[in-house]
Amino acid sequence: MPRRRAGKSAVAAAKPALVRVAREDHPISRSQLTKGTLNTLYGLKDAGYQAYVVGGGVRDLLAGKAPKDFDIATDARPEQVRKIFRSCRTIGRRFVICHVRWGREVSEVTTFRGALTAANARDDTGRILDDNDYGTLESDAFRRDFTVNALYYDIRDFAIVDYVGGLADMRAQVIRLIGDPETRYREDPVRMLRAVRIANKLRFEIESATAAAIAPLAHLLREIPPARLFDEVIKLLQSVDGVANLQGLHDYGLLKHLLPGVDAAFRDAQALAFINRALANTAERIGNEQSVNPAFLYAALLWPAVQKTFAQLVADELHPNVAIHQAADVVLAKVQPHVVIPKRFSVQMREIWMLQLRLEQMPRTARARRVLSHPRFRAAYDFLLLRVAIGELPQALGNAWTRAHHQHVATVDVSGDGVETDDAADDFPAESVDEVTSAPRKRRRRGGRNRRRSAPPAAE
Repeated sequence: MPRRRAGKSAVAAAKPALVRVAREDHPISRSQLTKGTLNTLYGLKDAGYQAYVVGGGVRDLLAGKAPKDFDIATDARPEQVRKIFRSCRTIGRRFVICHVRWGREVSEVTTFRGALTAANARDDTGRILDDNDYGTLESDAFRRDFTVNALYYDIRDFAIVDYVGGLADMRAQVIRLIGDPETRYREDPVRMLRAVRIANKLRFEIESATAAAIAPLAHLLREIPPARLFDEVIKLLQSVDGVANLQGLHDYGLLKHLLPGVDAAFRDAQALAFINRALANTAERIGNEQSVNPAFLYAALLWPAVQKTFAQLVADELHPNVAIHQAADVVLAKVQPHVVIPKRFSVQMREIWMLQLRLEQMPRTARARRVLSHPRFRAAYDFLLLRVAIGELPQALGNAWTRAHHQHVATVDVSGDGVETDDAADDFPAESVDEVTSAPRKRRRRGGRNRRRSAPPAAE
């Protein structure tokens, strides 16, 4: 968890003096920017507009980290940006954002935002509902969330522009909100999640007043659309800092308003060990530039809750195949009001959970073949190995499925077309197939429905 450091509750009452750091006095170079970012910056500049890289891109470069992307701020209005770039598309209803496409790369361009006033509409909790006003570079800087996110790289002379003391906080390694913490969190409660994520990413501390306001206002996360929180959870936990972020969410009282079932796992050592092992494995895959699947992450996060519900249902003498289905229904229904998990992921999660019933049994050649051929077997197998790693299941079981998996892969490779060469009968119970695996596919008819019938041979 990011440590709390004593400090002022916000930027000093008197605005910090404008700081402009010349190119020779900072480490950022144009060569570190992507081609699409440079094309966009110079396109705006050549058209007579101001153009700056702002936010996480500048922050990460100053911290010696590789940015995920680069955001661009300009005084050009969206309709003016569209006239400059033929590939520009606009998104957003409350505040229009321009996406300029360069092949596969997309540059996000926003117009300077105006200062917030009493005229801006807010809901009962203080969340901003209307912020369509455009402004200046200075007003845009004070609209940013944290001081370290309000640093601008000027393409005209390659200087860094700082209105809010962000450079000083970068040197002090502090995450500080711009303005009054309570007001800024009420404007957008997701800033509480960002504070934890950015602090762990940079190994910075959260300034004391910025940190102190989090727990009392954590309940405001319930006002955020659950679909938006799905993405925020992915940013926090599907990262190299996933374990630290989960701990931070718990320590600041955020997790119980985000994923209550996961927060409850902190009271169960084995459940927490399983979740942390899953997060650590995800971090390792990301570090190795391997693909990661949100379905696997969420399946791991919710598994302790599924297990608990499953055990209760089985104790009530419900058949295990039925109990695992109902346990999944119950757990997912409890999550949806907080975080909406898209169906394309929840379906995969269910399959991973349900395959655990078969993987908990030692593989027999015929029975194992059906499970090994399941489209979700590899994810379920990796899931099983996590359970073995924390001592939930015996190591011998993991070893047996590992051998079966390797033999299956070798068999498929030998056949050359993905068809197994062993034609022995399969003794997998039919009633279990419907519960654990996808239903058997119907045989495909050869030829189309309206295919032309072959003509009878001509008489000789």
